[in-house]
Amino acid sequence: MLRRSLSRLCAGEEKRVGTRTVVVGHRPVSETDAYVAQKFCDNRIVSSKYTLWNFLPKNLFEQFRRIANFYFLIIFLVQVIVDTPTSPVTSGLPLFFVITVTAIKQGYEDWLRHRADNEVNKSNVFIVENAKQVQKESEKIKVGDIVEVKADETFPCDLIFLASSSTDGTCYVTTASLDGESNFKTHYAVRDTTVLCTDEAIDSLTATIECEQPQPDLYKFVGRIIIYRSNQEPVARSLGPENLLLKGATLKNTKKIYGVAVYTGMETKMALNYQGKSQKRSAVEKSINAFLIVYLCILLSKATVCTTLKYVWQSNPFNDEPWYNEKTKKERDTFKVLRMFTDFLSFMVLFNFIIPVSMYVTVEMQKFLGSFFISWDKEMYDEEIKEGALVNTSDLNEELGQVEYVFTDKTGTLTENSMEFIECCIDGHNYKDCISEMDGFSQTDGPLKYYGKAEKSREELFLRALCLCHTVQIKEADQMDGLIGHPERKYSYISSSPDEIALVKGAEKYGFTFLGLENDFMKIRNQKNETEMYQLLHVLNFDPVRRRMSVIVRTTTGKLLLFCKGADSSIFPRVQQEEIQQTKVHVERNAMDGYRTLCVAFKELTQKEYDKIDRQLNEAKMALQDREEKMAKVFEDTEADMHLIGATAVEDRLQEQSAETIEALHAAGMKVWVLTGDKMETAKSTCYACRLFQTSTELLELTAKTVGESERKEDRLHELLMEYHKKLIQEIPKNRGGLKRSWTLTQEYGLIIDGSTLSLILNPSQDSSSSNYKNIFLQICLKCTAVLCCRMAPLQKAQIVRMVKNTKGSPITLSIGDGANDVSMILEAHVGIGIKGKEGRQASRNSDYAVPKFKHLRKLLLAHGHLYYVRIAHLVQYFFYKNLCFILPQFLYQFFCGFSQQPLYDAAYLTMYNICFTSLPILAYSLLEQHINIDTLTSDPQLYMKVSDNAMLQWRPFLYWTFLGAFEGLVFFFGVYFLFQNSSLEDNGKVFGNWTFGTIVFTVLVFTVTLKLALDTRFWTWMNHFVIWGSLAFYVFFSFFWGGVIWPFLKQQRMYFVFAHMLTSVSTWLAIILLIFISLFPEILLIVLKNIKEKNHQTGPFDLPMLVSYKRIENGYVKTEDAVTNLSEKYPLRIL
Repeated sequence: MLRRSLSRLCAGEEKRVGTRTVVVGHRPVSETDAYVAQKFCDNRIVSSKYTLWNFLPKNLFEQFRRIANFYFLIIFLVQVIVDTPTSPVTSGLPLFFVITVTAIKQGYEDWLRHRADNEVNKSNVFIVENAKQVQKESEKIKVGDIVEVKADETFPCDLIFLASSSTDGTCYVTTASLDGESNFKTHYAVRDTTVLCTDEAIDSLTATIECEQPQPDLYKFVGRIIIYRSNQEPVARSLGPENLLLKGATLKNTKKIYGVAVYTGMETKMALNYQGKSQKRSAVEKSINAFLIVYLCILLSKATVCTTLKYVWQSNPFNDEPWYNEKTKKERDTFKVLRMFTDFLSFMVLFNFIIPVSMYVTVEMQKFLGSFFISWDKEMYDEEIKEGALVNTSDLNEELGQVEYVFTDKTGTLTENSMEFIECCIDGHNYKDCISEMDGFSQTDGPLKYYGKAEKSREELFLRALCLCHTVQIKEADQMDGLIGHPERKYSYISSSPDEIALVKGAEKYGFTFLGLENDFMKIRNQKNETEMYQLLHVLNFDPVRRRMSVIVRTTTGKLLLFCKGADSSIFPRVQQEEIQQTKVHVERNAMDGYRTLCVAFKELTQKEYDKIDRQLNEAKMALQDREEKMAKVFEDTEADMHLIGATAVEDRLQEQSAETIEALHAAGMKVWVLTGDKMETAKSTCYACRLFQTSTELLELTAKTVGESERKEDRLHELLMEYHKKLIQEIPKNRGGLKRSWTLTQEYGLIIDGSTLSLILNPSQDSSSSNYKNIFLQICLKCTAVLCCRMAPLQKAQIVRMVKNTKGSPITLSIGDGANDVSMILEAHVGIGIKGKEGRQASRNSDYAVPKFKHLRKLLLAHGHLYYVRIAHLVQYFFYKNLCFILPQFLYQFFCGFSQQPLYDAAYLTMYNICFTSLPILAYSLLEQHINIDTLTSDPQLYMKVSDNAMLQWRPFLYWTFLGAFEGLVFFFGVYFLFQNSSLEDNGKVFGNWTFGTIVFTVLVFTVTLKLALDTRFWTWMNHFVIWGSLAFYVFFSFFWGGVIWPFLKQQRMYFVFAHMLTSVSTWLAIILLIFISLFPEILLIVLKNIKEKNHQTGPFDLPMLVSYKRIENGYVKTEDAVTNLSEKYPLRIL
């Protein structure tokens, strides 16, 4: 759709090449050149799907692509074409209702999109033309226009930042509407255009921009600007994401900026991100499709049986003698095979209501309306961020109740992502506590004190590295929107990385304060309260692959220094090897304590070395093709042969109740895997803290440390896999069900694996000793209660999820994370949960659900997930049940009318049964039912397993509902049939006719299926009372009204006064009440027996204990403080 829209809006789309050239201000490079207007799409945003002219055909086409709608369309056409026993209205009206409701819903949603588009497209913007500002509508912006944007305004298109009111050529931007990040981001104007801060000056600019074609990645941009000056050589400058101002972002704390439009309309990055995530199908949908096939087979069987028996019955000459059974001329002239086929279609039409057409609309409404209860849940509201839970995909509500595997990130998900500088080591000497800012460091006491104190110059070098090697920005506190700085300073630190802020604050704590960046000079204040200036020459930015960042600075004395910080695995191979050992001891100890560690290194550059690096970096930055690869190679060459200074330790505290939540998930039968990019020791410590691993858990390691780095590492890996596999197979009985939720262990096992070993398992070499590493690894995972995957790249996280998701048994997976590196695994899992954390909102934007904290996952799954599954499972089974009750009497009636296709029910009843008489009670039930108290569901996680593995939509409960529907259908028909054996139903001795017979059956049917739902309801609200009793009252009212009026549009008034006349018979009243009771007696008996069983289990007054923590025992989980009776025994869920 998007591609078609772009091709329609953009001329020359098919001839697109790798780059585009933009003429700034539409000013030709040479005055002698003639300017030819460039052909790019305009700035109109089109997020709507329909127009006034294509809505009807396009919407109908999309709706009839659904198999059920198409099926009922065929049935309707058969009724129109073939002489069927029922009116086309009986199937046409329900189909029309379903199509109309869906069309209105989709049309309204699209109208809202049209309205939102018009608000954006018609907004006023200011364009600089001929050295003055011209006001235009946003949709009229063209590529190359110079646009002025003022403070707190939204950028109307993607702009290259040229100049601002700030003298340093910077501006601050929030991208909350794009990625949810509310913190300020600093963007930089092109260095040569920062002085052009007036309309006249900016209009005099002559330049062209070469950049990549539009692509949706918000954080990538490659381009260059070529500036032309009279009598001078053109100047080329590289352009990156820091120079691009995105449409939808908002300008903050800057009076105004000038920018040139490079991407407009549907080619902006915001518009390219409109495309939704791939559709996920829940297990309930798959069950519905399977049940539909069964009922379709039942429908075909009924039609086949009736067609066959009709011709068997008619083959007896005595059955064809009465005048009313004589064949018409049309029947006599038609081939017998054709007559049989048309009869078969007629029976299909007669019984087609066994397929519940309105179920799809009801399910959609239940999912859509039910999702609001998650958003409205006050217990899932976080006061700190002032936000609650968010539902991005309501189609998976019931899947929350079926999760078997939980894959979670660590930093920002299990932990707070609120960093605090704890300690550091310099040249192998450990430092922790500060005596005063002037004195600087104070050594810690303990086992490392024998190293002595590092040289003063090395201490200062380390602190200068912390102050200079970062991308932190500072801003005066009174100029910030809602940011509060340190009480002793009047500024605040701004950064996308909490780690960097923690390190800069740590350096400040020890006497070296970062004062900011101004005109490419970084200012710091040292321990002597002196200001030091460093010219910032280059920043080698951090990325997840390199896992490090560097800066190159020049001191006032002319020294050239490179400072680098990053993960130990990234720094150690690039420093002098003799410097590593002492620092490595501290890094490993800090990691064992659960701290996040970073190593710091430096090297001094000669002018010749710097000139080479500068030339290579500029060449790489100017490249339009493969820029990232070229820059990565320069970074690799530059960050070599460094000298290690020391390491830092930053604490990231566990989130509130994260340990209790993991315990509850384990108790609910879910296996929890932690997938993190952190080093093993840090992640392992966190796993113990959050109780993923218990002290009794035996840990199995598959890491670079255990496998080794030698050429035999694949052989060693094979040995370890076989050793662990053998140990687990001997210890634990085989689980037949594949990767399923329940496990029974005499010894708990946990697995730890790192990214490099995972790569060996998933991608073994051709000459390796075993090619089935993956299968063995999966079997080991099956036997482990918890798994920790550390040093994981984002794509490896997705690989892990995909591997488990696609294994035997297809277990339901859930991924939860808070950062951009978690998006891949969130999209891969059956259910993706985003945390509204401090690493931006990419995770929550790409997730199916978003919650403020990890602890909210407990209620989301154990309460909401459990209830939504039970509700929709009951809805699905109830729809099939009530339609079988509805159609079975119609089928039985054919045995008493010579298979003449005579309908049992009036057309009005056929039409309104699913639409009006029985639809609202089940909708209310599926939205409001709480068969178990929410607090009980949350506090007793074992109840979650009662509905696991799609328990309520398996074949056993399906057959139960089917037999129940068949039993009640038999009771309805034969109960009324035997009633009609009484020849004195009326006072005058007359008997009722066939329409009265059908009306009595229908009355018993409506009351029985509605009262059945009332018996199933455990949580009564005024809404349940209103729709249940209101539906029954409406049926009675409608029957009186329909039979009390002579309708001129009907050829026959066969229902006239039938219902009122029927109720004049006392026998009819008694029969209706008796048949309802007989039909519901099995249900009533089950309820009585269940209550007796519950009373026998209950020894005291009704009280719901709150289970806080759990301890594994042989037969389940009990409260740690004192053993209590498992609540699931008190309140068992009846699956049938």
